[in-house]
Amino acid sequence: MEVMTEISHFDSAEAYQSAFFSGLREMLQGYDELGVFILVLANAMIDPDAWESLSGPLQKKFDRLASFHGSSLDDANDDRQVFRQLMKLGFDSIQPILLRHVGPWELQFNPLRTLRPARMTAAALQGISAPFNPDGFHFAKPFLRKETLWRGPLAGRDVSLLYNKFPFTQLMGLLVPEARDGQPQFLQHADHAYIWRLLDQLGQSMPGVGLGYNSFGAYASVNHLHFHLFMRETALPIAFDRWSHNGGNEPYPASCSRFNSESEAWRYIQDLHARKIPYNLLLFPGLLYCLPRSAQGGRELPVWSGGYGWYDMAGGCVPLSEQHFQQLDEQQLAAELCAVSVTP
Repeated sequence: MEVMTEISHFDSAEAYQSAFFSGLREMLQGYDELGVFILVLANAMIDPDAWESLSGPLQKKFDRLASFHGSSLDDANDDRQVFRQLMKLGFDSIQPILLRHVGPWELQFNPLRTLRPARMTAAALQGISAPFNPDGFHFAKPFLRKETLWRGPLAGRDVSLLYNKFPFTQLMGLLVPEARDGQPQFLQHADHAYIWRLLDQLGQSMPGVGLGYNSFGAYASVNHLHFHLFMRETALPIAFDRWSHNGGNEPYPASCSRFNSESEAWRYIQDLHARKIPYNLLLFPGLLYCLPRSAQGGRELPVWSGGYGWYDMAGGCVPLSEQHFQQLDEQQLAAELCAVSVTP
């Protein structure tokens, strides 16, 4: 895919959405690769409009790739494993994600996401940082160029925006500043100030834009500095007026601090760094939610959970089976948020 250097992608919500879906179509047409198919399928399943336009071409591509028995020399082992599971299911059984609300919480049945490679999220991690490993998986790998939606200068830094291969919210990309510099997933003040400035800029033209961030040890999947850029039409549960951190009367089940000041937010994050407490962030223009939490691997997960990242801490949940999706109740979800959380 051609990498663009103008910022027209971010001129409006419509421009971003158009570029996002056009890129998916181009990848699907241009590559006979399992990884590309999985990426396009996962993103189409998240959005009803994308599914309507892409499900037909996806079916044709699925049949073509299945005729190769789901394997070729060019495909990664992770992609072969995921595609073989899809072959067992059959394309007719693949449908857009299901959503339901239980009390304030957003539940999502997303079967493709449950098939994603665990990478770093399967490890029990200590501390909140580790050196970047240039030999491990990272977002500057040459084979990921075709999965890049956009690259260029944005709010004063060189940024790559990659498609998320297993997204869990609409129009979701991986925002990687200076990808080739190999910065680990540890937030520096310059990075914090940058994303605050970036959202101020994007918020002027893209309603519903936000960023999510998982620190090292808080279910970041890759130890390479990145943020999840998304654009939603509906608010996440953490933003509801009912919660005390938004001025309401009801305490949020997890420890959550809200900041409208970049400098005050950074002082709080610095304190978490000093105390080696992992955290998740959710940011909108002029607004940051910070949720300190226990380190991944520090406690046994419930049978329905693959781990809690920023989306889950913000009141979403992607259960591992349709049965759990249908049966989980408001109290169970609130209890898990409370169990994952720590009070600094």
